[in-house]
Amino acid sequence: MTAVDDKLKSLVYVDQVRSLYLNVTPALVMAGVFTINAALAYAATRAPVLMGLAAAGLLASFARIGVTVLLRNRALTAALDRSAARRLEILFAIPYTVFSGLLGAIGFYVFARAPTESQMVTICTIVGYCAGVATSCGLRPRLAISSIMLAVVPPIAVSLTGNVDHIGMATIASLFVFGGTRSILVRYKTSTAEISTRMVSVSLARMDDLTALPNRLALQEYFDQHSLVSPRGIIAAHFLDLDRFKPVNDTYGHAAGDELLLAVADRLRGAVRSSDIVARLGGDEFAVIQFGLNHGGEAELLAKRITAAIEQPYRVAGHNLLISASVGTVVSGDRPQSLDELLKAADESLYEVKRARAGRDHRPQVA
Repeated sequence: MTAVDDKLKSLVYVDQVRSLYLNVTPALVMAGVFTINAALAYAATRAPVLMGLAAAGLLASFARIGVTVLLRNRALTAALDRSAARRLEILFAIPYTVFSGLLGAIGFYVFARAPTESQMVTICTIVGYCAGVATSCGLRPRLAISSIMLAVVPPIAVSLTGNVDHIGMATIASLFVFGGTRSILVRYKTSTAEISTRMVSVSLARMDDLTALPNRLALQEYFDQHSLVSPRGIIAAHFLDLDRFKPVNDTYGHAAGDELLLAVADRLRGAVRSSDIVARLGGDEFAVIQFGLNHGGEAELLAKRITAAIEQPYRVAGHNLLISASVGTVVSGDRPQSLDELLKAADESLYEVKRARAGRDHRPQVA
């Protein structure tokens, strides 16, 4: 595997892990549905084991919500490498898979001992949960498929030993599981292929010579293509430059400045989503374009992530340096705007940001 292939895989992986933390609402909804289902099942059976499983399931559900809330800002705004993303995925997966297993255990008990009414509510809960897993975790197929199996296989297994109706239900559920897992795998492959195609298609003529980021021509082509494919929706443009960069050149030489720009480019690649594009416009100026935003807050998250990534210390020319970035952001739902108009507005926003920082010292600092 080449370094480019490895970097591509890491970039895709980080973005897919971030998707796990995008929305906590489904976990809150599932906690409420699980509570109702467990209460009805216990009322119908009065089985202490069911009460124990329900209590453990609620604890796992609250742990899942807590992990998402506590780590969401880091997952969505911090600069992540592969190992940091892996830790976030593991922390998310532990309560998630535990809850799936407990839901499956409740399903097994209900279909083995509870009346038909409780079985109807339980299978609706499990099917809804599996649909939510496919939606929220589909970009991490191992986590999604294992969670679905833990939740749905136990009730299917016990139903296969029941009457004709139960066997029919188990057969239908099995077909849905098969189709759902195939859809998850296709979605994962499509997501991986999209970013791979975009990076591979950037030729030398569309690549910045120093950083290998897309240049202004590639940015324009990307903007034009996505404007045609997605003529509606929110778009964000970020214009940024580096604070304290010129003194690095003056103090340590142009070779050090080039080394610093290479490091900044790598961090920007890791900060943006797989569907975003980051380009070097020249010097220490960069631009990021985002399509398909649901709301302006997503643009603010990216701006914070970029700032956090660039502010980490650098090892350049034998020195530990600290720099920062000024980011000007504009969000617009007016798709007829041209790229030049958006970048001009983002540049004006950048100017306002830099004016607010006018009193700060912009000399390179030693970490």
